[in-house]
Amino acid sequence: MLQSRSFAISNQKGGVGKTTTAINLATALTSIRKKVLLIDLDPQGNASTGLGIGHDQRDFSSYQLLMQEASLEECIQKTLVPNLSIVPSSQELSAAELDLIKVDQREYQLKKALDASSLYFDYIFFDCPPALGLLNINALSAADFVLIPLQCEFFALEGVTHLMRSIQKIQNAFNPDLELYGIILTMYDRRNNLSYMVKQDVEKYFKEKVFSTVIPRNIKLTEAPSHGLPAILYDHKCVGSHAYIKLAKEVLLREKERLSERSA
Repeated sequence: MLQSRSFAISNQKGGVGKTTTAINLATALTSIRKKVLLIDLDPQGNASTGLGIGHDQRDFSSYQLLMQEASLEECIQKTLVPNLSIVPSSQELSAAELDLIKVDQREYQLKKALDASSLYFDYIFFDCPPALGLLNINALSAADFVLIPLQCEFFALEGVTHLMRSIQKIQNAFNPDLELYGIILTMYDRRNNLSYMVKQDVEKYFKEKVFSTVIPRNIKLTEAPSHGLPAILYDHKCVGSHAYIKLAKEVLLREKERLSERSA
């Protein structure tokens, strides 16, 4: 694959907004003329459903991609969002953990599939399942960066420090170039003192790695997937949509800062 920037959206805890972030950050980036690919690696397939890909449309999925049964070109589908493509998940992906055990270099199946493609995307996002199994390891082994959505709740910091240890293990064993790109605070409730306290703790611990944009609790973000749409298309005026548009701008700003640091 021609050089793209790839991001594993990962957290070993479920229900923190990984899929919501994957769908809406990807959509926001396409609105500023970026070409984006989302690879759904969660057997639940919520990212695929949230982008309007029905189960009967998933003949070629991330399972076939990982098992080298189909190429990236064969697995990709267009979505309703211009410039946003997806490799959907399927029910077969539930068996991938067992099937991959039999494969040589099982941790690099996703990376090999991407390297074999001549397609170009500005950004590739991997929507990861909430467990550090072979699906997550494949994403982290193939990614340039990790994005961590972090719910503003009591055990948040404990969970993310555990994830950081897992990322370090991946760096040591499979992908020494993997970097933490940033932590996204999600489900933030401004009326709740706990949300504010968690935000302070995370910023104190991770400093500039925490995005200044926070994603609020917002009913439109939870309603949108049932309509097969990103929130940004479902209701572009809601506070959740505005937050993800702001987050996309912050991602681009970080990109510029990284490029200027490299050229300095």
